[in-house]
Amino acid sequence: MSTSSELKAAKALLDTKCVLFNAKEPFVFTSGRISPVYVDIRRLIAFPDQRNMLMEMASEKLRNLNLDYIAGGETAGIPYAAFIAERLSKPMLYVRKKPKGFGRMAQIEGCMDENGKSVILVEDLQTDGGSKKLFIDALREAGAKVEHSFVVFHYGIFDKSVENMKNLGVNLHELTNWWAVLKVARDNKYFDDETLQSVEFFLNNPDEWAEKNAHLADTKTA
Repeated sequence: MSTSSELKAAKALLDTKCVLFNAKEPFVFTSGRISPVYVDIRRLIAFPDQRNMLMEMASEKLRNLNLDYIAGGETAGIPYAAFIAERLSKPMLYVRKKPKGFGRMAQIEGCMDENGKSVILVEDLQTDGGSKKLFIDALREAGAKVEHSFVVFHYGIFDKSVENMKNLGVNLHELTNWWAVLKVARDNKYFDDETLQSVEFFLNNPDEWAEKNAHLADTKTA
């Protein structure tokens, strides 16, 4: 059951077309996987009203975690880390995927001179959580204590996501997920019934959906 805040965030993402449904012409990702849903949370930065609302919601969610630093993952997490750090009056860092290769060879930008500081990793979205390890490992190697991660959007359909976060010893905080988006889309009739039914089937059985609908995919990638 989705919470009222998850539904509110989901509506904002639908209204700004940060999430899209298209069951008849599936999105094809670079991995070759096809999907009737697509999410582009980076698009949110161009919509100040919805962006401000969601970042206020995020800041309230994180306010009582006793955080010392807000860290954004390169590149999509950087603007959201900045918005949240500003609202919480916390210093900000950002983490590169790899050291920049010149100058200070820094992988973490900003300034964190003391070990043991509590740092939250901020990203735009999470599918199975596998990519978070690189950033979290870099922060921990620099002396940070990383017990929390935040995403604007969590797919919420892959068991591996929960398992990966548990293995990393990190609590995941999210604003919304596909289940909330589906409910808002259905309640507000954003899409026709056939599309909604196809998306629900996908969310419950992504591999089976892809197998049944492979003939609909073209060669373009999302």
